[in-house]
Amino acid sequence: MQRFGRRIAAAVVTSLLLALSFAAVPAHAATHNPVVFVHGLSSDASSWDDWIADFKADGYPTSELDAWSYSWSQSNVTTAQQLATEVQRVLKATGASKVDLVTHSMGALSARYYLKNLGGTAYVDDFVSAAGVNHGTTTASWCSWLYTSCAEMYTGSSFLTALNSGDETPGSVSYAGYWSNCDDALTPDTTAILSGATNVEVGCISHTDMNNDHGVYEQVRDFVR
Repeated sequence: MQRFGRRIAAAVVTSLLLALSFAAVPAHAATHNPVVFVHGLSSDASSWDDWIADFKADGYPTSELDAWSYSWSQSNVTTAQQLATEVQRVLKATGASKVDLVTHSMGALSARYYLKNLGGTAYVDDFVSAAGVNHGTTTASWCSWLYTSCAEMYTGSSFLTALNSGDETPGSVSYAGYWSNCDDALTPDTTAILSGATNVEVGCISHTDMNNDHGVYEQVRDFVR
């Protein structure tokens, strides 16, 4: 009986140790920082389809790739507030402590507003701007009288003046900006350059191709990984 009792006790201890070891691992622990993609003007989540496929091919699970759509005609401030909510949703779903933000065109503006004004630097590890309208563009004149978001990205707007005042790359976030030397949507092309970021000229790639070009993707992937 004593031997039988010792066997039961040993089995109980082993079960407890196994339970503790499994409990120490979050149920949905992320293997990478989840990537949250922010599209630009006249676009939606589908603009990231190529890069999402590339990230998956390089080992990212679907759960760590979040392309979401928002109303691009609204103020970038409103979009930044929605982005803050989306980031928290992704963190909760994945068990991660931080995300990487990958943005295209006007998407860089709401993401940067989130980082600068809404406490986003506490939840973001890497920030990527692909053809970001970071210092405005005069080509926004065609839609600035129609949409708040477009007026905000016109060169010299009060939104951009406030966004670019002081530190353009706040917090401990790692920043990168990828820009083309023949981008017709950005005037001048160098408006995409962020002070304090790793800025990379990728050659002659059109504005709409910047967030589906595979060569640019490889650089972005290496930066966030």
